[in-house]
Amino acid sequence: MGWEHIAAFNLALLAAMASPGPALLLAIRNTLTGGRAAGIATGAGLAVMAASWTLAALLGLDAIFALFPWAYTAVKTAGALYLIWIAWATWRGARAPLGAAPPRAGRRAFASGLLVNILNPKSVLFAAAVLVVIFPPDLTLGQKLLIAGNHLIVEITVYAGFAALLSRAPVRAGYLAAKPVIDRATALILGALGTRLLIER
Repeated sequence: MGWEHIAAFNLALLAAMASPGPALLLAIRNTLTGGRAAGIATGAGLAVMAASWTLAALLGLDAIFALFPWAYTAVKTAGALYLIWIAWATWRGARAPLGAAPPRAGRRAFASGLLVNILNPKSVLFAAAVLVVIFPPDLTLGQKLLIAGNHLIVEITVYAGFAALLSRAPVRAGYLAAKPVIDRATALILGALGTRLLIER
């Protein structure tokens, strides 16, 4: 394995992170509602679990899901229901004003990021597909840990930068002005993603 493999993986990872999905929408919403600290905490939760899925794929968890489809279905169903619950809570609170962030908001934001990615078993299948294409098959345990660590660092860096950008006063003011519309649009997208995850085979 060379650094060109890591560079190719990082490009694929950045492209995946930029695509609209539950992780990106949650990071945006938590940053705009809770500020930079909440956005960074959310990103950290997303990153920890995403890197864990990558490590799991490197260690062969995708093969376990293939052998035990019920395990994949159980995790996928839980993830779909969680996304639908977030969508409902976001829709219901669309017109509610933002209050002061509670003292433990960072912990809750981290947990929300962790849950969104831990309840998304498609992440391990995506990781497995990308890893097979990019990396040679004879990776050592140390190299696998390096790939997962690199994934963690890239995601934390990107989400931290994203949180710093979105927490700027003009961006937050724009969000507050359009909060009902933005929250309900976010709720519809998250609900649609959850429903799709729930019904697809």
